[in-house]
Amino acid sequence: MYFRPPPKGPEWYAGDAEAGQAARPLYPMMLEDPRLRWSFIRKVYSILSIQMLLTVAVAAVVVYVRPVALFFVSTPGGFGLYIFLIILPFIVLCPLYYYYQHHPVNLLLLGLFTVAISFAVGLTCAFTKGQVILESAILTSVVVVSLTAYTFWAAKRGHDFSFLGPFLFAGVMILVVFSLIQLFFPLGRVSLMVYGGLAALIFCGYIIYDTDNLIKRYSYDEYVWAAVALYLDVINLFLSLLTLFRAADS
Repeated sequence: MYFRPPPKGPEWYAGDAEAGQAARPLYPMMLEDPRLRWSFIRKVYSILSIQMLLTVAVAAVVVYVRPVALFFVSTPGGFGLYIFLIILPFIVLCPLYYYYQHHPVNLLLLGLFTVAISFAVGLTCAFTKGQVILESAILTSVVVVSLTAYTFWAAKRGHDFSFLGPFLFAGVMILVVFSLIQLFFPLGRVSLMVYGGLAALIFCGYIIYDTDNLIKRYSYDEYVWAAVALYLDVINLFLSLLTLFRAADS
């Protein structure tokens, strides 16, 4: 259940934690002790960091050990396994929805979810120029850090980004329709560049939206869902930029 802050309430001010005084609030209408929320945020970003390291490790194996990538694309069994790995994250989300509070089952499911997506990312990178991958990775890192810092700064000053939800959902629906059109009626390199640029903008919005939810709305037992949301934002932003730069490079 999401934590929704009430319209108005007392603020927490800076003070000595040992004397029983609370720290400054993360946002103006905060009612909970900021130390609890900061602990939750650190936990989520710790999980997210492990997910990103695992993704880099798995993707690096797929990219640099060429027989792995060739197995997936050159054999019937490998292609079927590739399709299964694409579908697997959606399958894992179902039990994860019911067991996200059950430790360590939730973390095991989260690990399986991350590995499945990591293989898909690795196979995408395996047939992409190294320069394009590096450009996409650097830009993704800069954008994620910048937008995260901006969201914390804006939340501190009372800004709220919950209004972005319907617009971002509509943007994702446009991307889905765009993908289906591109699948059955390929529109060429320019359309891929437009798709990549539009997708990158949408997932930049999702980074702000989900970070704002992390600060204000997620309850303490939803750390797995918070990590999943931010992880998907980062991965989708990277893949969108990869699509954009690869189309421009070709």
